[in-house]
Amino acid sequence: MKSPRSVSLFSSSLLKRLNSGAASFALKGRSCLTLRDFSSEEIKRLLWVSGDLKHRIKQENQYLPLLQGKSIAMIFEKRSTRTRMSTETGFALLGGHPCFLTSQDIHLGVNESSRDTARVLSGLCDIVLARVYSHSTLEELSKEASIPIINGLSDLYHPIQILADYLTLQEHFGSLSGLTVAWIGDGNNVLHSFMMSAAKLGIHLRIATPKGYEPEKSVIQEARRLSDEHGTQLLLTSDPMEAAHGSNVLVTDTWVSMGQEEEKKKRLDDFKGYQITMQTGSVARPDWTFLHCLPRKQEEVDDQVFYSSRSLVFPEAENRKWTIMGLVVSLLTDYTPQIPMMKF
Repeated sequence: MKSPRSVSLFSSSLLKRLNSGAASFALKGRSCLTLRDFSSEEIKRLLWVSGDLKHRIKQENQYLPLLQGKSIAMIFEKRSTRTRMSTETGFALLGGHPCFLTSQDIHLGVNESSRDTARVLSGLCDIVLARVYSHSTLEELSKEASIPIINGLSDLYHPIQILADYLTLQEHFGSLSGLTVAWIGDGNNVLHSFMMSAAKLGIHLRIATPKGYEPEKSVIQEARRLSDEHGTQLLLTSDPMEAAHGSNVLVTDTWVSMGQEEEKKKRLDDFKGYQITMQTGSVARPDWTFLHCLPRKQEEVDDQVFYSSRSLVFPEAENRKWTIMGLVVSLLTDYTPQIPMMKF
């Protein structure tokens, strides 16, 4: 397996633009509903800020109260260990105040319209992270709010998960461009976020989903356009071994998401043959690694892979904190990273 090394994610020309604070990086005040809305250089900027904060706080033990006096409203229609803990601890670590709101505290579109909720929260906090069932809820919040809205998960996208995945892979491989990622599983929100961003970072995608569980057609269409634009490869198949062939990274996710419990038996039947095992990895690159956004069920990936040295799932989970910190700092401040290059 290839060992981690200190390599910059950026070309020298891009690094000069990043350091110059060029106007193209107008991230402050923006919302993050999908990485489709972010350019290649903007995504790299977010990763650079995240890596910089991780280095300064974790490695150098610096105290950086960049969010002192600021607060974040965290709306959770769907529960989550990693999203809640990473956002609460990360925001507090930067001197801010997180406010957690469950469906018992706030009923979007029930007791109060999403439109009114967005306007109320705009006067009470500085930023909102919302983990919701319907992506349209986020779009309405973003339309009506005067503060940034972050997608903590929706039925369509999960951008904050993918930022953590990219940081994890950059730390492990030293760079992202040229990597091949194989997705083996459901055509869900996490996959959609990969498809809206991988090509922008020079990553090839090989996707295997059972028939009937393919990604959204509009997402496929845009992913193909991005692949053509950036010169990357995009494969869609129903054969897991075909997707795994020649890949550096094998990725899967839950087969039964929250709200799909009634479909569990059918889904487990439909996904037979999709469990990631060492046999799956036998056709991948010699340095292949494994990612899973968690929580994991054994039918998705066996213990031999999940707990092996090839598995990056726990560094991936930790990086949820550093990337949400990098995202929030980028949307709320004019922070410029202090390290000239990403070094891991």
